[in-house]
Amino acid sequence: MTNNDILRRIRYIFDYNDKQMIEIFALVEIEVSREQICNWLKAEGDPALEECEDYVLANFLNGLIIKHRGKKEGEQPRRETSLTNNAILMKLKIALNLKADEILGIVKLADFEISKHELSALFRSSKHRHHRECKDQFLRYFLKGLQVKYRG
Repeated sequence: MTNNDILRRIRYIFDYNDKQMIEIFALVEIEVSREQICNWLKAEGDPALEECEDYVLANFLNGLIIKHRGKKEGEQPRRETSLTNNAILMKLKIALNLKADEILGIVKLADFEISKHELSALFRSSKHRHHRECKDQFLRYFLKGLQVKYRG
């Protein structure tokens, strides 16, 4: 999945307008224009489509965490320059305050099943011997399940 696709899906799931997207970026002190947002959200193949870089999506997801959970006291997390599907999944889990059983229920809404052990492997450190890489397919099912849950 591309970062643009993920950003598009999150916007649709939570029905954010351009102003709300700009406000989410502002929560992490990133200034973006309406034009930038529109260019990131353009359809694949559109000549005006701008690639949404990892750091852009990371900042948006950090803003989403602050929007849903509030700003963390003390030192703020460092700004990532690269993202993996595991990190994206983790940030969405944190933002929505989801527990393992809730995530299992969400992917089940998208007609996908995964065991609790397989799910926990996705959230382990990449150095852990039981760490498992989150593939695009699982992230797609998770986002589809969120869409069913929040948009019906």
